Amino acid sequence: MNRRTFLHTTALAAVSAASAADSRKLHIATNTYPWGTFAKRAGKDFVQHTDELFAAIASTGITGYEPNIRAIAEFDGLAERLQKHGLEMRSLYVNSLLHDAEAAKTSIASALDVARKAAEIGVKIIVTNPAPIRWGGPEDKTDAQLLTQAASLNQLGGELKKLGITLAYHNHDSELRQGAREFHHMLTATDAELVKFCLDAHWIFRGCGDSQVALFDAIGHYGSRVIELHLRQSVSGKWGEVFTAEGDIDHPRLKAWLDQHGMKPHLVLEQAVETGSPDTQDVVAAHQKSLKNAAALFAGW
Repeated sequence: MNRRTFLHTTALAAVSAASAADSRKLHIATNTYPWGTFAKRAGKDFVQHTDELFAAIASTGITGYEPNIRAIAEFDGLAERLQKHGLEMRSLYVNSLLHDAEAAKTSIASALDVARKAAEIGVKIIVTNPAPIRWGGPEDKTDAQLLTQAASLNQLGGELKKLGITLAYHNHDSELRQGAREFHHMLTATDAELVKFCLDAHWIFRGCGDSQVALFDAIGHYGSRVIELHLRQSVSGKWGEVFTAEGDIDHPRLKAWLDQHGMKPHLVLEQAVETGSPDTQDVVAAHQKSLKNAAALFAGW
């Protein structure tokens, strides 16, 4: 090997090592929803917070955990089990019902009970998707209900801020019906300092008739509020088993937009399976590959 070749090879090795180091430093979490969908497909029961689940997540190289917390009893022993498996819980998801004034009082109180316990173990973001009239149903909220829901989000965001926690609004596809009036109202009628945005690009894409035009228009309007990113990819409208940069969602374009605006939201894998998804690998193998692809896409963050 001559000197020029040696120096070139050494430089490439240094770049490769730096890239690998950056990937190890990059914190990427997983939401529990995908793990439940893989378990259902395999005909298995799924339980959150168990040593078995944490060991499986840790074996993929993922370092973060985002569960759906429904009761404060779920925190019993949770911090110790997370530490045992080398996992952090920087965010969590809570259910909420905020379009009815009386129900919203109970829902906000329940979310705050969860938040107080969450703050003790370092949670910084609470994600919520205000419940529809009926999950999976065709009913749309009235204007009065949308006004109530936005006010409730502001109230919850304000109370969480006192605890050092940021509220992130999340949507599914139903909020994009009727001219996306629910989606738009939640992000125009709420205080940007109290209610941030958990962007799930695929739900916007699907809710707008599989439209990237609508997705990137929405990002142009509300991207400045994105504090968390749920990562999911599909091909020809169906969720894949593995998160990939390329597919129905142009994730490199999304990442470039975030870079341009100096934003580095919390990254959470939510690559689930549904009817029509490929069935070629188990949940651990799929998440190992999803992590590798996400780390490559967001290397340097």
